[in-house]
Amino acid sequence: MPTGWERQRLPQEKPNKNQETIPNQTNKVFSSAETEISRMEIFVPEDPKRCLKDLILPSSVRERLQAALNRIRFHDVLYHQWNLKSVDPHGARTAINLFGLPGTGKTFCAEAIADYLGKKIIKVNYAEIESKYVGETPKNITAAFKKAKETKSVLFFDEADSILGKRLTNVTQSADHGVNVSRSVMLLQLDNFDGEVIFASNLAKNYDGAFVRRILAHIEFELPDRECRVKLWNYLLAKEIPTAEDVNLEWLADESNGLSGGDILNVVIAAASRAVQRTGNSQKVLRSDLAEEIHWVRVASTLDHSTEQQPEKNTQNL
Repeated sequence: MPTGWERQRLPQEKPNKNQETIPNQTNKVFSSAETEISRMEIFVPEDPKRCLKDLILPSSVRERLQAALNRIRFHDVLYHQWNLKSVDPHGARTAINLFGLPGTGKTFCAEAIADYLGKKIIKVNYAEIESKYVGETPKNITAAFKKAKETKSVLFFDEADSILGKRLTNVTQSADHGVNVSRSVMLLQLDNFDGEVIFASNLAKNYDGAFVRRILAHIEFELPDRECRVKLWNYLLAKEIPTAEDVNLEWLADESNGLSGGDILNVVIAAASRAVQRTGNSQKVLRSDLAEEIHWVRVASTLDHSTEQQPEKNTQNL
């Protein structure tokens, strides 16, 4: 065959096996990489909107929080000068569990910790990582940790009891096996992660013991005491909101005993919404507005309990 000529394959000729498999393997690799990148894009680092100076907590809770932050702030002293690394070789990981009643400031605190550390925060809830397809949830968990590591972000798992729950001992179907696999992957990722992980839950008693042992600090968020309620009203009742002369922080603190910070925020918004429809000098928040909304918050807090106490209806004869 003369130099420079190329043999042209006729249409009926088939490519050899080597020519056929190489592009398929390449496409498979690209497809896998694209899927991983797409999975990681679910988890978006955000700038924290809260800071520690605005976090209103009882003194006992704040002390426990500060102790946990000292573990990060004085890491070199604790693990190198005081040689804690000899007994805790995984000392680079910091996992904090915030638990307690809804509305007591757990999410606020997670953002404030990220701000304190000068980092972004990746917020993860169960719906974002849970998948109806077997095997997908563990991959989502892995992607969340990988994104946090690459971006040096604080990883925050809300409703963590859904993720850190007890492993199932009586596995009867593939879904049960999937739950246990997800728990195992979470344990592995925690062990290999050198950053900060924050968990928040209203039901921390449901945690698997293996997770409890891997968490540095467990901080219970209590309902605010009177001193905290005064500070909460002062913070949440914005100065720009016009109020009647007899509305003062001391009265509000006494009236809102037993309410959480989230409850107080809802009262402020609802009371202001009542007042804004008025005109002239009457366009202000009255004591009656606040008292009425506090009442309805209390009523709402009893709805779940009253529902649980109702006996089930016998539908057999219906």
